[in-house]
Amino acid sequence: MITFNFNGEMVETQPQSIEQLVKERIGSAEGVAVAVGGAVVPRSQWNRDIQSGDVVDVLTAVQGG
Repeated sequence: MITFNFNGEMVETQPQSIEQLVKERIGSAEGVAVAVGGAVVPRSQWNRDIQSGDVVDVLTAVQGG
């Protein structure tokens, strides 16, 4: 098990990649940006595993007016 901060909430889960996390927690990767430790992670690197202690921020774009 790993423990990390996800959007301000501590999460404990099995080891997984950023891509798996987005699919599990957000559903769709469309309009999504991910930062780990304050650094934006390009989608091409989402196969990177999340480590215990990481601070992961996932932002989604929304339309409105």
